[in-house]
Amino acid sequence: QVQLVESGGGLVQPGGSLRLSCAASGFSLDYYAIGWFRQAPGKELEGVSCITGRGSAPHYASSVKGRFTMSRDIAKNTVDLQMNSLQFEDTAIYYCAAGPEGAALDPDEYFRWGQGTHITVSS
Repeated sequence: QVQLVESGGGLVQPGGSLRLSCAASGFSLDYYAIGWFRQAPGKELEGVSCITGRGSAPHYASSVKGRFTMSRDIAKNTVDLQMNSLQFEDTAIYYCAAGPEGAALDPDEYFRWGQGTHITVSS
């Protein structure tokens, strides 16, 4: 079965950290662009970070640069998002998605999506 499954969401206090993981099955992440996206309540889907292809360095939205780190483990066929210094504004449903090589932070470029995982930043 071809799918992406996110895990690692939850409740965290401001300034805290969480690590999300996205596991792919039925296809290899190595041949696709992979992105992390989020949708906050009442807001549009927003690109957070992406790896545009094999050997590419991650790109980040300005809102998370310096706080979030994206990594890919080809052997495990997973992509992680380490989130540090979390802020109230980071509260959202986080999705991982796969798209054609070269896809960046535009969600319209991606064609395969996970079900999402909730992050709530609250004191």
